Amino acid sequence: MVVQHKRRGGAVAVLAAMAVVAGGGCSDPGAAAEDGNGPAAGRSGGAADEVRRAADALTGARSSKARTSMEMASGGTRVTIRGEGGYDFARGVGRLKVVLPPDAAGEDEHKPITELLTSGALYMKNRGAGVPADKWVRVDTTTLDDGNLVTGGATDPLTAAELLRGADQVTYVGDVEISGQKVRHFKGVTDIGRAARVAEPHARASLAAAAKGFARDVVPFDAYLDEAGRLRKVRHRFAFVNEGRTVDVTSTTVLFDFGARVVVQLPDEKDIYSGRVEA
Repeated sequence: MVVQHKRRGGAVAVLAAMAVVAGGGCSDPGAAAEDGNGPAAGRSGGAADEVRRAADALTGARSSKARTSMEMASGGTRVTIRGEGGYDFARGVGRLKVVLPPDAAGEDEHKPITELLTSGALYMKNRGAGVPADKWVRVDTTTLDDGNLVTGGATDPLTAAELLRGADQVTYVGDVEISGQKVRHFKGVTDIGRAARVAEPHARASLAAAAKGFARDVVPFDAYLDEAGRLRKVRHRFAFVNEGRTVDVTSTTVLFDFGARVVVQLPDEKDIYSGRVEA
């Protein structure tokens, strides 16, 4: 199947093939309770303000390692894509190795896809049929109907944090531990359009595109912040329409080893494939 990027519900790169396999409809994920409740509400303007500042805290942390997972649910079928790598928040670039699941019959193991994330673009190697092994595929994320929140099988970690700038109805759930460190757990919803209007320039165009492409503009989330306000884990629950069917996608990003060295070198123009790409 040829990948087609269309406004409001076209097939989207990696998830397109998954949607065809899964098929069917999904239930609507629930939202959270009211803004500013709980023990964290008194801190610096309330729970919502803490969550909205998560992207700024990541930029201050400069870099980290990252693990991602993206689970798609449709028609009672669930498939998961996993990724691992690192992100340089100061430069706004990252590198992930994304592993696709086998096909519905448990066969056809897929080679990991190397993804380079940067402002306005996604680069993929081992992308799919018809692409030479030594070439990259470049996707302009500002033209995607999801702004690359789900297209690559992993949400760009910095964009995931920028999306939280539209946070509302935020509640402090309590303290939990992630990898032995105490973090604060918040639940809420974020409005993609609102986030796009207040996001930093590097994320604004992609989020503006996403605001037009999802079945629901309001995205439920769970966010986990450490004492420095850095995002340690975030889970977003998106919904988009593919070939007339609503598909629910849960995207989870975990950040750790802040300050770790992250090397990202974008490909030269001669190494970018410009031909036909199939899913």
